Amino acid sequence: MTWNHKPWTGVFAATLCAFREDQSIDEAGLAKYIYELAQVDGIQGLVCNGHTGEVMSLLPRERAQVTSILAKAVGRSERDVKVASGVMAEGTLEAIEHAIAAKEAGADAILLMPPHHWLRFGRKSATAIDFCTDVADAAGIDIILHQYPAWTKAGYSLDEMLSIAKHPRVVMIKMGTRDMSRWLYDFESLKESSPETSVVTCHDEFLLPTLFEAADGALIGFAGFAPHLMVELVHAALDGDFQRAKKAQRTVAPLAHLIYDFGEPGCGAHQRMKVARWLLGKFPSPHFRRPVNPLPSAEVEKIRCELAKIDPTL
Repeated sequence: MTWNHKPWTGVFAATLCAFREDQSIDEAGLAKYIYELAQVDGIQGLVCNGHTGEVMSLLPRERAQVTSILAKAVGRSERDVKVASGVMAEGTLEAIEHAIAAKEAGADAILLMPPHHWLRFGRKSATAIDFCTDVADAAGIDIILHQYPAWTKAGYSLDEMLSIAKHPRVVMIKMGTRDMSRWLYDFESLKESSPETSVVTCHDEFLLPTLFEAADGALIGFAGFAPHLMVELVHAALDGDFQRAKKAQRTVAPLAHLIYDFGEPGCGAHQRMKVARWLLGKFPSPHFRRPVNPLPSAEVEKIRCELAKIDPTL
Protein backbone atom coordinates (compact mmCIF):
# COMPACT_ATOMS: atom_id res chain seq x y z
CA MET A 1 0.00 0.00 0.00
CA THR A 2 1.45 3.37 -1.00
CA TRP A 3 1.62 6.40 1.29
CA ASN A 4 -1.45 8.09 -0.23
CA HIS A 5 -3.70 5.19 0.69
CA LYS A 6 -2.85 5.32 4.39
CA PRO A 7 -4.55 7.42 7.10
CA TRP A 8 -2.69 10.33 8.67
CA THR A 9 -0.22 10.74 5.84
CA GLY A 10 0.30 13.48 3.26
CA VAL A 11 -0.20 17.22 3.72
CA PHE A 12 -1.71 18.66 6.89
CA ALA A 13 -2.09 22.43 6.99
CA ALA A 14 -1.73 24.39 10.22
CA THR A 15 -4.26 27.18 9.84
CA LEU A 16 -4.10 30.89 10.56
CA CYS A 17 -6.73 32.56 12.76
CA ALA A 18 -8.71 35.54 11.48
CA PHE A 19 -9.22 38.53 13.78
CA ARG A 20 -11.02 41.82 13.38
CA GLU A 21 -9.32 45.09 14.22
CA ASP A 22 -10.88 44.98 17.71
CA GLN A 23 -9.15 41.56 18.24
CA SER A 24 -12.40 39.59 18.16
CA ILE A 25 -12.50 36.41 16.06
CA ASP A 26 -13.78 36.97 12.53
CA GLU A 27 -15.96 33.87 12.34
CA ALA A 28 -17.20 34.40 8.79
CA GLY A 29 -13.75 35.27 7.47
CA LEU A 30 -12.16 32.30 9.21
CA ALA A 31 -14.84 29.91 7.92
CA LYS A 32 -14.33 31.13 4.33
CA TYR A 33 -10.56 30.65 4.58
CA ILE A 34 -10.95 27.17 6.08
CA TYR A 35 -13.45 26.11 3.43
CA GLU A 36 -11.10 27.24 0.65
CA LEU A 37 -8.23 25.23 2.17
CA ALA A 38 -10.44 22.16 2.56
CA GLN A 39 -11.30 22.29 -1.14
CA VAL A 40 -7.66 21.99 -2.21
CA ASP A 41 -7.05 18.54 -3.64
CA GLY A 42 -4.30 16.86 -1.65
CA ILE A 43 -4.91 18.58 1.67
CA GLN A 44 -5.39 15.63 3.99
CA GLY A 45 -6.17 17.52 7.17
CA LEU A 46 -6.44 20.94 8.77
CA VAL A 47 -5.02 21.75 12.18
CA CYS A 48 -6.24 24.81 14.06
CA ASN A 49 -5.06 26.23 17.38
CA GLY A 50 -1.40 25.59 16.72
CA HIS A 51 1.31 28.20 16.97
CA THR A 52 0.42 29.36 13.45
CA GLY A 53 -3.15 29.80 14.69
CA GLU A 54 -2.03 31.88 17.69
CA VAL A 55 -3.27 29.38 20.27
CA MET A 56 -1.33 31.24 22.96
CA SER A 57 -3.59 34.28 22.51
CA LEU A 58 -6.91 32.41 22.51
CA LEU A 59 -9.12 32.02 25.58
CA PRO A 60 -10.17 28.45 26.40
CA ARG A 61 -13.70 28.93 25.07
CA GLU A 62 -12.30 30.49 21.91
CA ARG A 63 -10.17 27.45 21.18
CA ALA A 64 -13.31 25.31 21.10
CA GLN A 65 -15.02 28.03 19.04
CA VAL A 66 -12.26 27.98 16.41
CA THR A 67 -12.37 24.17 16.33
CA SER A 68 -16.11 24.27 15.76
CA ILE A 69 -15.72 26.80 12.92
CA LEU A 70 -13.12 24.56 11.31
CA ALA A 71 -15.20 21.38 11.68
CA LYS A 72 -18.32 23.02 10.24
CA ALA A 73 -16.42 24.54 7.31
CA VAL A 74 -14.79 21.18 6.53
CA GLY A 75 -18.21 19.55 6.80
CA ARG A 76 -19.45 21.76 3.96
CA SER A 77 -16.57 20.65 1.77
CA GLU A 78 -16.97 17.88 -0.77
CA ARG A 79 -13.69 16.35 0.37
CA ASP A 80 -12.90 14.07 3.30
CA VAL A 81 -10.55 16.24 5.36
CA LYS A 82 -9.41 15.44 8.88
CA VAL A 83 -9.96 18.02 11.62
CA ALA A 84 -7.39 18.49 14.37
CA SER A 85 -7.11 21.06 17.14
CA GLY A 86 -4.08 22.10 19.13
CA VAL A 87 -4.05 21.56 22.89
CA MET A 88 -1.60 23.67 24.86
CA ALA A 89 -1.89 23.32 28.65
CA GLU A 90 0.38 23.42 31.67
CA GLY A 91 -1.25 20.53 33.49
CA THR A 92 -2.82 17.18 32.66
CA LEU A 93 -6.31 18.03 33.90
CA GLU A 94 -6.40 21.22 31.86
CA ALA A 95 -5.14 19.38 28.77
CA ILE A 96 -7.85 16.73 29.19
CA GLU A 97 -10.49 19.46 29.48
CA HIS A 98 -9.28 21.13 26.27
CA ALA A 99 -9.09 17.77 24.48
CA ILE A 100 -12.67 16.87 25.40
CA ALA A 101 -13.84 20.33 24.32
CA ALA A 102 -12.09 19.86 20.97
CA LYS A 103 -13.74 16.46 20.50
CA GLU A 104 -17.15 17.90 21.32
CA ALA A 105 -16.50 20.73 18.84
CA GLY A 106 -15.94 18.21 16.05
CA ALA A 107 -12.20 17.42 16.06
CA ASP A 108 -10.98 14.03 14.89
CA ALA A 109 -7.71 14.46 16.79
CA ILE A 110 -5.75 16.87 18.94
CA LEU A 111 -2.25 18.20 18.40
CA LEU A 112 -0.87 17.74 21.92
CA MET A 113 1.88 20.20 22.79
CA PRO A 114 4.14 19.68 25.80
CA PRO A 115 3.53 21.87 28.86
CA HIS A 116 5.57 25.00 28.34
CA HIS A 117 6.93 25.14 31.88
CA TRP A 118 9.05 22.18 30.80
CA LEU A 119 10.96 24.59 28.56
CA ARG A 120 12.30 26.29 31.70
CA PHE A 121 12.37 23.55 34.30
CA GLY A 122 12.55 20.30 32.37
CA ARG A 123 10.82 17.12 33.58
CA LYS A 124 11.41 13.46 34.32
CA SER A 125 10.89 10.90 31.59
CA ALA A 126 7.94 9.25 33.34
CA THR A 127 6.27 12.65 33.67
CA ALA A 128 6.46 13.24 29.92
CA ILE A 129 5.14 9.80 29.02
CA ASP A 130 2.34 9.89 31.58
CA PHE A 131 1.22 13.34 30.44
CA CYS A 132 0.58 12.09 26.92
CA THR A 133 -0.94 8.74 27.80
CA ASP A 134 -3.15 10.18 30.56
CA VAL A 135 -4.63 12.70 28.11
CA ALA A 136 -5.16 9.99 25.50
CA ASP A 137 -6.87 7.68 28.00
CA ALA A 138 -9.11 10.29 29.58
CA ALA A 139 -10.16 12.29 26.50
CA GLY A 140 -10.82 9.38 24.16
CA ILE A 141 -9.57 11.23 21.10
CA ASP A 142 -6.71 10.50 18.70
CA ILE A 143 -3.41 12.22 19.44
CA ILE A 144 -0.87 13.96 17.22
CA LEU A 145 2.22 14.26 19.39
CA HIS A 146 4.02 17.58 18.94
CA GLN A 147 7.75 17.00 19.21
CA TYR A 148 9.64 20.19 20.10
CA PRO A 149 13.24 20.95 19.05
CA ALA A 150 15.87 18.71 20.60
CA TRP A 151 17.69 21.70 22.08
CA THR A 152 14.72 22.52 24.34
CA LYS A 153 13.95 20.86 27.66
CA ALA A 154 10.46 20.06 26.35
CA GLY A 155 11.53 17.81 23.47
CA TYR A 156 10.91 14.09 23.87
CA SER A 157 13.81 11.64 23.73
CA LEU A 158 13.60 8.80 21.25
CA ASP A 159 12.89 6.34 24.06
CA GLU A 160 10.04 8.53 25.27
CA MET A 161 8.58 8.78 21.76
CA LEU A 162 8.87 5.02 21.32
CA SER A 163 6.89 4.51 24.52
CA ILE A 164 4.25 7.15 23.74
CA ALA A 165 3.78 5.94 20.14
CA LYS A 166 2.73 2.51 21.37
CA HIS A 167 -0.50 4.01 22.73
CA PRO A 168 -3.29 3.10 20.28
CA ARG A 169 -4.60 6.69 20.31
CA VAL A 170 -1.31 8.16 19.08
CA VAL A 171 -1.81 8.31 15.31
CA MET A 172 0.92 10.74 14.33
CA ILE A 173 4.11 12.37 15.54
CA LYS A 174 4.74 15.90 14.34
CA MET A 175 8.50 15.69 14.29
CA GLY A 176 10.03 19.05 15.12
CA THR A 177 13.35 17.79 16.48
CA ARG A 178 15.34 20.01 14.10
CA ASP A 179 18.33 17.73 14.40
CA MET A 180 19.02 16.44 10.92
CA SER A 181 21.78 14.15 12.15
CA ARG A 182 19.13 12.09 14.01
CA TRP A 183 16.21 12.41 11.61
CA LEU A 184 16.53 9.14 9.72
CA TYR A 185 17.56 7.10 12.77
CA ASP A 186 14.62 8.36 14.83
CA PHE A 187 12.18 7.87 11.96
CA GLU A 188 13.25 4.30 11.28
CA SER A 189 13.25 3.43 14.98
CA LEU A 190 9.72 4.74 15.40
CA LYS A 191 8.41 3.01 12.29
CA GLU A 192 9.95 -0.30 13.32
CA SER A 193 8.38 -0.06 16.78
CA SER A 194 5.00 1.45 15.81
CA PRO A 195 4.54 1.09 12.03
CA GLU A 196 0.96 2.39 12.04
CA THR A 197 1.93 5.70 13.66
CA SER A 198 2.68 8.35 11.03
CA VAL A 199 5.83 10.41 11.44
CA VAL A 200 5.59 13.72 9.61
CA THR A 201 7.93 16.66 9.27
CA CYS A 202 7.17 20.18 10.45
CA HIS A 203 10.58 21.45 9.37
CA ASP A 204 9.55 24.28 7.05
CA GLU A 205 13.22 25.28 6.80
CA PHE A 206 14.36 21.69 6.05
CA LEU A 207 11.23 20.53 4.27
CA LEU A 208 12.68 18.84 1.20
CA PRO A 209 15.64 17.17 2.99
CA THR A 210 13.39 15.65 5.66
CA LEU A 211 10.84 14.46 3.10
CA PHE A 212 13.47 12.87 0.88
CA GLU A 213 15.26 11.20 3.76
CA ALA A 214 12.18 9.74 5.47
CA ALA A 215 8.69 11.03 6.26
CA ASP A 216 5.03 10.10 5.94
CA GLY A 217 4.04 13.67 5.14
CA ALA A 218 4.18 17.19 6.50
CA LEU A 219 2.22 19.20 9.06
CA ILE A 220 3.20 22.78 8.33
CA GLY A 221 1.91 26.33 8.57
CA PHE A 222 3.16 26.99 5.04
CA ALA A 223 0.43 24.65 3.75
CA GLY A 224 -2.12 27.01 5.30
CA PHE A 225 -0.50 29.83 3.34
CA ALA A 226 0.33 28.22 -0.02
CA PRO A 227 -1.59 24.92 -0.07
CA HIS A 228 -1.29 24.13 -3.78
CA LEU A 229 2.47 24.64 -3.75
CA MET A 230 2.92 22.54 -0.63
CA VAL A 231 0.79 19.70 -1.97
CA GLU A 232 2.88 19.63 -5.16
CA LEU A 233 6.19 19.69 -3.30
CA VAL A 234 5.28 17.18 -0.59
CA HIS A 235 3.57 14.72 -2.93
CA ALA A 236 6.46 14.84 -5.39
CA ALA A 237 8.92 14.09 -2.60
CA LEU A 238 6.80 11.28 -1.14
CA ASP A 239 6.50 9.78 -4.64
CA GLY A 240 10.29 9.83 -4.93
CA ASP A 241 10.12 12.16 -7.95
CA PHE A 242 13.30 14.15 -7.37
CA GLN A 243 13.10 16.36 -10.46
CA ARG A 244 9.46 17.30 -9.86
CA ALA A 245 10.15 18.05 -6.20
CA LYS A 246 13.16 20.21 -7.05
CA LYS A 247 11.08 22.15 -9.57
CA ALA A 248 8.42 22.76 -6.91
CA GLN A 249 11.12 23.79 -4.42
CA ARG A 250 12.41 26.44 -6.84
CA THR A 251 8.93 27.97 -6.84
CA VAL A 252 8.61 27.73 -3.08
CA ALA A 253 12.09 29.04 -2.18
CA PRO A 254 11.54 32.80 -2.72
CA LEU A 255 8.25 32.64 -0.83
CA ALA A 256 9.88 30.73 2.02
CA HIS A 257 12.66 33.32 2.17
CA LEU A 258 10.08 36.10 2.31
CA ILE A 259 8.20 34.45 5.17
CA TYR A 260 10.94 32.69 7.18
CA ASP A 261 14.04 34.72 6.29
CA PHE A 262 16.20 31.56 6.60
CA GLY A 263 15.02 30.91 10.18
CA GLU A 264 12.70 28.52 11.98
CA PRO A 265 8.95 29.15 12.04
CA GLY A 266 8.07 31.67 14.74
CA CYS A 267 5.71 34.49 15.60
CA GLY A 268 7.32 36.88 13.11
CA ALA A 269 7.04 34.33 10.31
CA HIS A 270 3.42 33.57 11.12
CA GLN A 271 2.63 37.28 11.09
CA ARG A 272 4.32 37.78 7.71
CA MET A 273 2.42 34.76 6.42
CA LYS A 274 -0.90 36.26 7.47
CA VAL A 275 -0.07 39.68 6.05
CA ALA A 276 1.13 38.16 2.77
CA ARG A 277 -2.00 36.10 2.29
CA TRP A 278 -4.12 39.17 3.12
CA LEU A 279 -2.21 41.25 0.56
CA LEU A 280 -2.98 38.57 -2.03
CA GLY A 281 -6.70 38.92 -1.22
CA LYS A 282 -6.87 35.42 0.27
CA PHE A 283 -7.29 36.23 3.96
CA PRO A 284 -9.79 38.60 5.61
CA SER A 285 -7.37 40.75 7.64
CA PRO A 286 -3.73 41.18 8.68
CA HIS A 287 -4.51 41.53 12.39
CA PHE A 288 -2.63 39.67 15.11
CA ARG A 289 -3.68 39.67 18.74
CA ARG A 290 -1.84 41.57 21.39
CA PRO A 291 0.84 41.54 22.66
CA VAL A 292 2.02 41.21 19.05
CA ASN A 293 2.21 44.64 17.46
CA PRO A 294 1.19 45.28 13.85
CA LEU A 295 3.94 45.01 11.28
CA PRO A 296 5.43 48.41 10.45
CA SER A 297 4.02 49.88 7.24
CA ALA A 298 7.46 49.73 5.62
CA GLU A 299 7.63 45.97 6.20
CA VAL A 300 4.12 45.48 4.84
CA GLU A 301 5.10 47.43 1.73
CA LYS A 302 8.24 45.32 1.35
CA ILE A 303 6.14 42.14 1.46
CA ARG A 304 3.76 43.65 -1.11
CA CYS A 305 6.65 44.44 -3.47
CA GLU A 306 8.27 41.02 -3.07
CA LEU A 307 4.96 39.23 -3.71
CA ALA A 308 4.54 41.21 -6.91
CA LYS A 309 7.94 39.92 -8.10
CA ILE A 310 7.20 36.33 -7.14
CA ASP A 311 3.60 36.29 -8.43
CA PRO A 312 2.76 33.05 -6.59
CA THR A 313 -0.19 30.81 -7.33
CA LEU A 314 -1.51 30.01 -3.88
